[in-house]
Amino acid sequence: MKIFVTGGTGFVGSHLVDALRAAGHDVCLLVRDVTKAERLFTHVDPPSAAAADLPLRLVKGDLDDLEAIRSGCKGVDVVYHVAGLTAARNKEEFLAINGHATRTLIQVAAQAAPGLQRFVFVSSLAAAGPTRRGVPLTEQSTAQPVSDYGWSKLAGEEAVKSSGLPWTVVRPPTVYGPRDREVFKVFKLARRGFVLFFGDGSQELSFIYAPDLAEWLVRLASADTERSVYFASHDEIRTSKEFAFAVHQAIRPDASKKPLAIGVPPAVARGVLWMIGAGATALRKRTLLTANKANEFLADAWTCRSEALKRVTRWQPPTDLATGLQLTAAWYRERGWL
Repeated sequence: MKIFVTGGTGFVGSHLVDALRAAGHDVCLLVRDVTKAERLFTHVDPPSAAAADLPLRLVKGDLDDLEAIRSGCKGVDVVYHVAGLTAARNKEEFLAINGHATRTLIQVAAQAAPGLQRFVFVSSLAAAGPTRRGVPLTEQSTAQPVSDYGWSKLAGEEAVKSSGLPWTVVRPPTVYGPRDREVFKVFKLARRGFVLFFGDGSQELSFIYAPDLAEWLVRLASADTERSVYFASHDEIRTSKEFAFAVHQAIRPDASKKPLAIGVPPAVARGVLWMIGAGATALRKRTLLTANKANEFLADAWTCRSEALKRVTRWQPPTDLATGLQLTAAWYRERGWL
């Protein structure tokens, strides 16, 4: 199939591109930085299509560039919309990209690809909101976001649902794996002998290994999932404290000395996040760390079940957390990150 991908040079997007090409699909990427794409992927068109078994076409532009989007979407079978903001200067900026730009992409895709078979929107568990400990969310749960980011991803979902296109929305929880720079911060702390978590570390979390998420997304292109929202997670649930210790174990499995565990009191966390966010606002810089984000960091649980997605795709992610963290740590070491 002919596939168009936004956000293909990002963490999740790059794994998706790898999986799509491995499955034999013809892929086109919307990219802001052609050089970055050429570093990430081989057999890029341009300039090396003649030698490529599976050429990867690049269209330079971003979500504001209607002509670039139109060129990339022309005649494709499936659109994967992965691009989005995880850090912004304010709520309006989140909505502009994660909400309004999604609606524009849909409109252009509908015109440029009248035979479009599927529009797959990669959303986030943040769009559904947190839950209580011991009560993972399902697709029947009411969406209750607690952050500007979560509300903007939900706005993107609403744009997709009202589009009239054949669509599928996927909500992954915490995604980790090679190339990630966010969870990598936990790895860096663990390498120095520290494990950090908020409160008493009892927050419950769901996870999915990035290559597993990518494989699931590829399978969605041909599965009978039209006009449905799905969670995409491994069955395993861990507390934030258990996760931090699991990262340390992946990095230093033979360590005789236990790491120093640091539980940040909620009041302290809120104060620090407020100061970081206020400083970023004053400097007009984007940051993931804001007072608003504290609502996510301090929630009781971010967990979900993926029985519906497993049922329709007849597949489930094979990589448990311990294995995935070991593979991720090995990748970081090979690249000199650790």
